[in-house]
Amino acid sequence: MAATKGNGLDAANDQPAKTHAVDNTDSIRAARFTGTDNPRHLRTIQALMTRPITREHIDQIAGCSNGPELIAELRRRGLEVPCARTKKKDRDLFDCWPGVYHFTQADRRRVLAWLARRGGAAHAD
Repeated sequence: MAATKGNGLDAANDQPAKTHAVDNTDSIRAARFTGTDNPRHLRTIQALMTRPITREHIDQIAGCSNGPELIAELRRRGLEVPCARTKKKDRDLFDCWPGVYHFTQADRRRVLAWLARRGGAAHAD
């Protein structure tokens, strides 16, 4: 049985998983944010307009338990919302790479243009 570090990674392989995604950034950049009236989306958009947010905090802010799917929904609506992997120590002092979501400048422009078309700010109460 292979030894693990308590975080599911083999002791000999403590690197984060590599993702193999299709590069569709040209189609995303050309996309227009279609907007949303979903309260979870609105709360997340409001928070991402102010600061980068970890996956765990997305769950808390949005009031959901699957932040990555919520971010995927925003991406399908025309936002990029990249996820930067940052090296941290977990509670057992093992290295981990939590994701931190943030808006690009293009995302901010898309949201502001949508808000202008919509006629006001997103109220996420």
